[in-house]
Amino acid sequence: MNTLVLAPFSRRGLLDLEGLGNVVYEPWTETQRLYDPEELGLRLERDDFGALVVEADFLFDELFQAAPSLRFAALCRAALNQLDMETATEHNVVVVHTPGRNALAVAEMVLGLLLSLARHIPQAHDYVSSMRWDDPSEPYRVFQGRELGGGSLGIIGLGETGKMVAKLGRGVGMKVLAYDPYVRSDARRAKTTVMVGLDRLLAESDFVSVHVPDTPETVGLISAERLGLMRSTAYLVNVAAPSVVDEKALVDALIHGRIAGAAIDVHEAHPILPTSSLLGLPNVVLTPHIGGATAETVERHSQMAVTDLKRFLIGKRPKHLANPEVWMKRGRGSSDVNQSWNHTQTK
Repeated sequence: MNTLVLAPFSRRGLLDLEGLGNVVYEPWTETQRLYDPEELGLRLERDDFGALVVEADFLFDELFQAAPSLRFAALCRAALNQLDMETATEHNVVVVHTPGRNALAVAEMVLGLLLSLARHIPQAHDYVSSMRWDDPSEPYRVFQGRELGGGSLGIIGLGETGKMVAKLGRGVGMKVLAYDPYVRSDARRAKTTVMVGLDRLLAESDFVSVHVPDTPETVGLISAERLGLMRSTAYLVNVAAPSVVDEKALVDALIHGRIAGAAIDVHEAHPILPTSSLLGLPNVVLTPHIGGATAETVERHSQMAVTDLKRFLIGKRPKHLANPEVWMKRGRGSSDVNQSWNHTQTK
């Protein structure tokens, strides 16, 4: 089967795909291009691509209408909000995704941001590199921080990434609280992670890390009122979705010292707008949406996509099938593999 790959992909993954048919590799990170869905569909049909692998492109109705020969689509993400699933299923296109592909990468990023906030690392770097280090004793006063060990870490959303953040937090000696209305507490988890309500988590955590998807249910979840529950010494980290946190309320809380600081890796626009009120705040760490940007993430999602395409081609249900209805339509059953989907995984 011929495959068009528009996602970043590993060399090993591309070699595996070449064993299945012709492969055209045009990652959006290199071409700097995102296709119009109809235009992409016309290309798929014209060049006889039966399989498509994307990360950032949108797979909407127009694409499936224009590409009736498309049979397999892999989305190198966990969330499926950039794809019209109903239309894909109507057109008999098997859709797979890659849940958990960047859980470790994002969790390690969170740990780095926690350390940056707690120890004022970005500010200390600027202090030295800008030649402002004149007094040998001043840094001990200005940049005195706090240790993560012994502090409390509140995790909002206990999907694959949230669970990995909890593991790393415990590894440095933090007490872990978690809020997720879709995850039931059990005896084993209770020994390591305390499941609590959202308001209690905000009130009792020294550090709060957000790991919920961008859905109507989560928009504005961290409101002005909920920010007001946090300690004045607490820090907020958001690597999930900008819509979850009320940015205006966050800026107000940061300016007036109602919380100690924040680290943000997700923004309303990419790049961040020059008018953003977050820019220039001394108690904020801003990063350009790089939580999952590791070579290991690319290798992981490449192998997940290749494995599922191989299974599809020999008539076996893909491991990470996102639309099981299409498999039932194809008459191949669904007994051997469970659907992989987690509501709280976003990247």
